[in-house]
Amino acid sequence: MTAKPASPTPEPPRHLRPATRVWWASVVADYTLERHHVRLLTLASEAWDRPELARETLAKKGLTFVDKHKQPRARPEVSIANAAAITFARLLRELALDVAPPDSRPPGVRWQGAM
Repeated sequence: MTAKPASPTPEPPRHLRPATRVWWASVVADYTLERHHVRLLTLASEAWDRPELARETLAKKGLTFVDKHKQPRARPEVSIANAAAITFARLLRELALDVAPPDSRPPGVRWQGAM
């Protein structure tokens, strides 16, 4: 990928979350991407959104559930989040992009804790 001068950018896919759409558009604006790279970027964006959705479910329902044998089990969303995070990282590597991931925090929310 090479940096390119500013030019009109295509619209990001509508099914992406708002922050992810902003990130997708910024990458398309900042880099010269061939058609297949745009597809990989879209797949990376979807892979970013997937663990975000899983995290929302985990926040509501917890990391585990009790199965029919009364044994604690990890919720399926744990595996979904892990697999999608790995997919996101691999697609970024495939695109050779050195960019920060989309900001998943709601507007006005800052990270808590030491940084």
